[in-house]
Formats: sequence, C-alpha cells, structure tokens
Amino acid sequence: MTINIQIKVTFDVIITNLLFYYLKMKKIFGVILVFQLFTVSIFPCTNFLVGKKASTDGSTMISYSADSYNLYGELYHWPAMKYNAGDMLKVYEWDTGKYLGEIPQVLQTYNVVGNMNEHQLAIGETTFTGREELSDPSGIMDYGSLIYITLQRAKTAREAITVMTDLVKNHGYYSTGESFSIADPNEVWVMELIGKGADNKGAVWVAVRIPDDCVSAHANHARIQQFPLNDPENCIYSPDIISFARKKEYYSGSDADFSFSQAYAPLDFGALRFCEARVWSFFNHVNKDMGEYVTYAKGETTDPMPLYIKPDSKLSVRDVQNYMRDHYEGTELDWSNEFGAGPFNSPYRWSPLTWEVDSVEYCNERPISTQQTGFSFVSQSRSWLPNEIGGIIWFGIDDAAQSVYYPMYVGNTTMPEAMKVGNGDLLNFTWDAAFWVHNWVSNMVYNRYSDMIKHVNEVQDKLEKGFETQQPEIEKKALVLYKKSKQEAIKYLNEYSNNNVKSGMDEWMKLGGYLMVKYVDGVVKKEENGEFKRNEYGQPASPERPGYPNEHYRKVIEETGDKYKVLF
Repeated sequence: MTINIQIKVTFDVIITNLLFYYLKMKKIFGVILVFQLFTVSIFPCTNFLVGKKASTDGSTMISYSADSYNLYGELYHWPAMKYNAGDMLKVYEWDTGKYLGEIPQVLQTYNVVGNMNEHQLAIGETTFTGREELSDPSGIMDYGSLIYITLQRAKTAREAITVMTDLVKNHGYYSTGESFSIADPNEVWVMELIGKGADNKGAVWVAVRIPDDCVSAHANHARIQQFPLNDPENCIYSPDIISFARKKEYYSGSDADFSFSQAYAPLDFGALRFCEARVWSFFNHVNKDMGEYVTYAKGETTDPMPLYIKPDSKLSVRDVQNYMRDHYEGTELDWSNEFGAGPFNSPYRWSPLTWEVDSVEYCNERPISTQQTGFSFVSQSRSWLPNEIGGIIWFGIDDAAQSVYYPMYVGNTTMPEAMKVGNGDLLNFTWDAAFWVHNWVSNMVYNRYSDMIKHVNEVQDKLEKGFETQQPEIEKKALVLYKKSKQEAIKYLNEYSNNNVKSGMDEWMKLGGYLMVKYVDGVVKKEENGEFKRNEYGQPASPERPGYPNEHYRKVIEETGDKYKVLF
C-alpha cells in the first residue's frame, strides 16, 4: 500500500498521514520465486474483468486477489481531502516501504475504500516482471503507488489511464512489468506497462478496452498481443511502444504484427503453467470452446489464448466470486486426487512452487485460489445508481475459497473494526482481526480438506446468499434516504456494511469452534438434530474413528508391502 504523507500542518492531515505511513511499513507485497530454468519472476495475483453486457445486471466488474505470504489482509481507506497549492506528496514503494521521492499533490482527492473510489472507479493489478533491464531504479512511481494515488485522483477508467501514464512520464516508473484492470460503471480496460530502464524516465504501455459483451483475465503474464493501431476509442498506447522495442532489438517486424507481450515479456514455461493456466481456468468456466487451450495452460504449446472472450451466458457477482475460488477442479490440472493431495484430497501444496529430486526439476500447480492470499475482492460498478449506492467492493480476507465476500459501499467513511488497518499484523495474532480468524479456520481445513470444506461452504453460502437477498431492499431504502440526504444514505450503508462484518465474524468464530470440536484428535464427533450427540448419561457419545479413506490405505500398502500386515 502506498503511503501518502502530506506536508500540511493540520491535525487531521498529520493523523491521516501517520496512518498511511504505518500502513505502508507493514506491507511487503510480492513473492519472488527463483527458478533454475527461468528468470526471476513474481506470481502473486489474479484478475478477472467483466463488461457490462457480459454481466447479469449490467454492472461492470473486476476481481483481484492480492496473494503474498508477506501481506496482512486489511481494508484500506483514504478519506476525501482538500490540499493547498504547492503541497507535496511523499511516495513510498508498496512492496518494501522504501522512500522513492515526492510529487505535487492535487487540490482535491476522492474517498477510496480498498481498490475502489467514490466514483465507482476500480483498479487491480498483476505483476508480469518482463524484461528486468527495463526497471528504472531512479523512478518515483511504483505500481502500488500508481493504483492508490490514481484512485484518489481519477473519476473514470479513461481518466485513470491518463493519470497513471502521466505520473510515470513525469516522475519515472520504478517497478517491473505490470498489468492493470481498470473499470468504471461503463467501461472496462486492461493496461500493460513496463519501464524503459535506468536513466530513461517513463514507460511504454498499451491499454485495450474490453468489449462490453466480453470477459478477460490476467495472472502475472503480459496478455496483450497485437492491438489496433488506429482505434483510439478502444485502444490507447504510448507513441514509442514499437519504436522503443526496435531500438532495444526486441522486435524487427512490421508495425501491424507487433506484440506487446512477445516484445516485452517473452514467454517461458512458468508464464504458461503458473500464470496463463489461471486465465485459462476462468475462460474454461465461462466458454465451452476453451478446452482446446488446455495444452497451452499446461505449458505444452505456445499459441496464445485471446485477450478476451464472449461468455456462453452472463455472469453474476456470485459467479465471479466463486470463480475466484477455483483450484482447477474437474480439469487436467486438478490435483486433488493425486498422492500429493494426501488422504483428504487437498487442492493445496506448500511452497516453493518448484522443487527438485535427483537433479530433475518439478513444479506444483498454481491455482486461482491459494493459501497466501491477503485479501481479494470483486468490484461492482452500476451506472444507473448514484455512485455511493452503485459502487460496491465485495471484499474478503484470506484465501478466497475460505473467505466471505462482504459488500462495502464506496461512500463508506469508517471501515469494519475486524478489517481496519492496525488491527493485528503478521507477527501478532488477535481474535479481533478477520485476517487471523479466517486463517485459523483455513489452516484447520487444509489438513482435513474433504471433510471440513463442506462446513465452510455451508456458512460461506449462508452469509453470501443473505447479502444477495438483502441487497435490493437495503439499496431501495438507501435511495429513499439519498433523495433526502446523501450523508444519511452513506451513514446507513456504512452501518450495514460494518454490521455484516461483525455478524460474519461471529459466524466464522462459531465455525472454527465447531470444526475444532467435531474433528479434534483425528476422530469425528457424532451429531443429532444439529447438536453433538450425548449418551444416555449425558456424556459425549463415543466418536467415530473413520481413519483414512481406502484409497489412501492402498497407497500405504503399495509403499510398504506386508510391513503392517496383521499376521494372526
């Protein structure tokens, strides 16, 4: 998270800026994985993009999972503020907290809740690294700063693209290659950007509008191949995007055949199996013809998938939330029934992503839903409603598969206590923090997945269906209030969001306690009429001792032969 420390002598500004600095010092984002066969790469995040005619209700949507073992899941907030001419903004790198420099502040900033602002503008990202020599160590703007500063300054997706590229042009780009998802109530764009190297301020970039009836995705690999050179309504790019590639000898063909991805982020096995495979899994869910690209997802072929596709049917918010929980189930990349899945069919493996046996390198799969997620969201922007009601960031903390997506309205001015910045950190457990409560439950589930996940899904579905059912009535009441007083409507929605998190946390605490009691010490407590069963004397009934599934025992026998055979 970018820290914005404003040089302005007012009590409110000092307090706000100290909060931002505290936030940044805690955020070390991005997991760097080094492979023997590949260059250093970062494989943390996944984004989906949905056009307004590809959604069931006409909203635009993007999703984002912030995946890092060093990221503490919280809901960030910047209140709208006014500044004076000449005020400066200090910029710190989101990944490390390193001070990069300062830039002029604008006179007015907007309210930002997570990765969405009060104008229903939402921005997500995934890092593709690309050609590492193009990083500029003298640049001031890193990718995290671009997101959160832009959300405070832009109203629309097109304006966001202008703000981001102007910031990089004027102040230099510090990070490596990045893909951005950018959505407002009417348009969804994907923008890919990479610097020009040391002592060469600025970046080369291209932004493509996703057609309204289509969906797209990116997951840590540059996905824009050829793009229209004369269609500014649907494609914008830096003037030197091709000439710079020629100068650096990355490309020598015709302008019409130029591919951003091939020039600035050459393909390797990791880009396919760990990154494009996640895009393929989402596409495969929504379009019946995407099965033909499974060899590409497996790293066996290199003909690229399209940047965007038309889904077979329109997607709801719940659909997108559930696709964020994907582990390749039912596909050739599903690994929940292999030896490594253990006796309880876990779709997870512990890091590192690659491993070696007898000088041969192997890999784990990298699904969309992963244990190292700090937070994830699905944004929903709706053009037919006032911004404060139409913009929702459905926000969840921890692994998306074991998380709950809560509706946070973009006009909200106070964040839920359980998700508030400063409520715990990676080294300090607290029962009051959503991050730790969800991780507590998740880490029980990982070890007995097939048995426990069904209980998680029941509570998850109960809460999210409840939000879905309540939403029309809540927003109807908010609209009535809005016509009388915008502030009253904001207060009402703020309380609604925060109360949902409070009650949801109570449910998740009960869920964790239930799982602990039911499966403690490897046995399974019996239940009757929704309660744990007792014997005729009122004592706990003897538990079941199911051991392991037969398939697991067969694998034990294959490994050990008659070592454990009962002889008499």
